Amino acid sequence: MLNPDLKLNEKMFDEKVEQVPIRQGFGEGLLAAGQKNQSVVGLCADLTESTKMNLFAEKFPNRFIELGVAEQNLASVASGLAAMGKIPFISSYAMFSPGRNWEQIRTTICFNNRRVVIAGSHTGVSVGPDGGTHQAIEDIAITRVLPRMVVISPCDAIEARKATEAAANTDTPVYIRLARENTPIMTTDKTPFKIGEAEIFWESESPKVGIIATGALLYKALLAAKELEEEKIQVEVINLSTIKPLDEEAITALAKRAKRIVTVEEHQIRGGMGSAVAECLARNYPVAIEFIGVDDQFGQSGTPEELIEHYGMGKDAIIKAVKKVLRR
Repeated sequence: MLNPDLKLNEKMFDEKVEQVPIRQGFGEGLLAAGQKNQSVVGLCADLTESTKMNLFAEKFPNRFIELGVAEQNLASVASGLAAMGKIPFISSYAMFSPGRNWEQIRTTICFNNRRVVIAGSHTGVSVGPDGGTHQAIEDIAITRVLPRMVVISPCDAIEARKATEAAANTDTPVYIRLARENTPIMTTDKTPFKIGEAEIFWESESPKVGIIATGALLYKALLAAKELEEEKIQVEVINLSTIKPLDEEAITALAKRAKRIVTVEEHQIRGGMGSAVAECLARNYPVAIEFIGVDDQFGQSGTPEELIEHYGMGKDAIIKAVKKVLRR
């Protein structure tokens, strides 16, 4: 059942559950951070409305810089502003930032430990018709490998708002992974969020499998848990919104309770959140693992739901993975 202690959205399983793009939460969180702290500034690479940074730009035009299609400069200018005491937030499609400007993020931001927040929007295959060139499914891998970088993948718009406000108060670089499409609201304003801490969203008395999900696909994992419970298969679902630093204590504790793990992410299986979980358990408590994600392929054009199903990341695929790992 849903964890009552987390004050989750009680209507999340309703047919007409409220749905909001995760990127909207980023825009609202940046606006709130800017209202609290005058050192917060915004920079964008010609995608201000698409990334929802327009909310900040309209309120604080003197604290916003539009750099145009120049993602390398976006990172370098942000690093310079951070060196002068500002708290820069930079946004673009994730395929271009941190994709195109990875070296500048590595050298000018992370190497110098600059306090810059990188918001990568339009991640995963659910970008849909934009096609494989614009579907960032490698961004977790290239950001979590960078020393000093915090990596956050919010599950819904409310959590994205909280993550954005929290990122303004960190002392290290931060990457926030954002989805384009409407996503069911799973949390509430009262649901706890803290960088580096995972939360149990679905709990069972005697879980046989632990499901660890991140981002918008957490909803598919919860739908799978609900259906599995009806089949008398008990699982536990963790929302791993912070991929780095990893909550190794929560992951290891889940593995000890359930003895089997399924990871769920809208990202390449190799190098992503599932890999981080596997690294953790290899050190601390090795168990059987199944991975839900894109399996060494590029994306393609299609509707978001078609692509989620095509690449084996939907509810039925998660249920199949749970039953498979139970046989191991």
